[in-house]
Amino acid sequence: MVVARPRYRRRYVLFTTVTPPTLVRRFGALLLDWILCVLVSGIFARPMVDGWAPVVVLIAEYAFFIGLFGQTPGMRLARFTCLDARTERPVGIPRAFLRGLLLALVIPALFGWHDRVAGTALRALTAVSPRQSQNTASPEQS
Repeated sequence: MVVARPRYRRRYVLFTTVTPPTLVRRFGALLLDWILCVLVSGIFARPMVDGWAPVVVLIAEYAFFIGLFGQTPGMRLARFTCLDARTERPVGIPRAFLRGLLLALVIPALFGWHDRVAGTALRALTAVSPRQSQNTASPEQS
């Protein structure tokens, strides 16, 4: 008889204490998202000539990915997420669209206005092994 062994992969969990991502992670995620937007906008426009195309794609990317999944591809690689500040769930497309629109204006992004207006918060994801996640059971489970 063959017994299947569970495969242990690293999981990312949110801790109750909020750890915001560093500025390096934030900038790296934005840079990765921007490169993706320039590549995608090359399908329907000339991004090096038409400066509006990557910005429109960036706003759409933020609305879709943050609204439904809580993180963009760049945020996924940089291991942080953008969730509702109160419920810690994805914010939905309208609020994510507002956040992306304000982020595209750049100046509010310097002061975090896009997060305040949209009611979002950035949370760093921490890698936890399966053994650690079993040892740190919540009080409701014990």
